[in-house]
Amino acid sequence: MGTPPQRIVVMGVSASGKSTVGLALAAALGCAFTDADDLHPAANLAKMAGGTPLTDEDRQPWLTAVGRALADADRIVVACSALRRVYRDRIREAAPDAFFVFLDADATVLHARIAARTGHFMPPELLDSQLALLEPLQSDEAGVRIDVDGAPLEVEAAAIAAVQHPPVG
Repeated sequence: MGTPPQRIVVMGVSASGKSTVGLALAAALGCAFTDADDLHPAANLAKMAGGTPLTDEDRQPWLTAVGRALADADRIVVACSALRRVYRDRIREAAPDAFFVFLDADATVLHARIAARTGHFMPPELLDSQLALLEPLQSDEAGVRIDVDGAPLEVEAAAIAAVQHPPVG
């Protein structure tokens, strides 16, 4: 077992539970929490709210801000989709020690969750575009995969245990 990471990114598609799990992790570890949605430029939020997926170009200033938020904190959990390897690499440019907690679920589970959600800027129609972009963590990336099909408290407990006792290597 390794030392618990100090800079954690809870990643996954919309409705995977990033904010919920991220807040639970931050509370359990006694560290700061930031939702990367709050770091998006207003134009990105408007684009997504209008049902238009972001381009890689749209994401660049946001990913830079996410990396900076991680690098500027001693101990932090950030909820961020980080869907593609190149996005995670961009984050690691500023925070090379970032540890990723990948929240993963079957598409049917995610569709049911997003359909039940209210008051979020991300419309359900964009979930399929996120699933198409998603590149799971690769073996050379620091992080763990957590299945989010279970009850929220079980998912939170699994994520906390995985971060408190990360795999070595």
